[in-house]
Amino acid sequence: METLTTITSLFLLVGLALSPIFILRRLDKLKVKYKFIAYLTTGIVTTVFITLVFAWLTDVSDKMLLTHYGYNIDGMNEIEFYRQVFPENMERVKSLEKSVMGIGWPIKATMTYVIYFPYFLTVYLISYIIQKNKKKNYA
Repeated sequence: METLTTITSLFLLVGLALSPIFILRRLDKLKVKYKFIAYLTTGIVTTVFITLVFAWLTDVSDKMLLTHYGYNIDGMNEIEFYRQVFPENMERVKSLEKSVMGIGWPIKATMTYVIYFPYFLTVYLISYIIQKNKKKNYA
């Protein structure tokens, strides 16, 4: 169960990292006139969607893992919360519990995107510089 959620999260993270590159390549093939504006609109929509799915899925998978380990989310006290959790899983359950009880997934997604957006712009800038140098070398 935990492996499946880790693989899915890794897939979304790789998609988030590689999507600006794929968008740039697609825009180059289409020979778009206003490339930066097209890159911004397409990229922001795509990466915001991936970021939201990533944050939501992380929250849902943590709750699923808690249930899988026997944690009772609807419990009224610690005895009811941890009644069916095996002692060897207790440390993992407590760390998952802290993750779920923190800030909500929409705020996590927003903060992730605030950190991610400079990378998004840097990819375009590096691509622009590389294309300028190629044109300069061929001219």
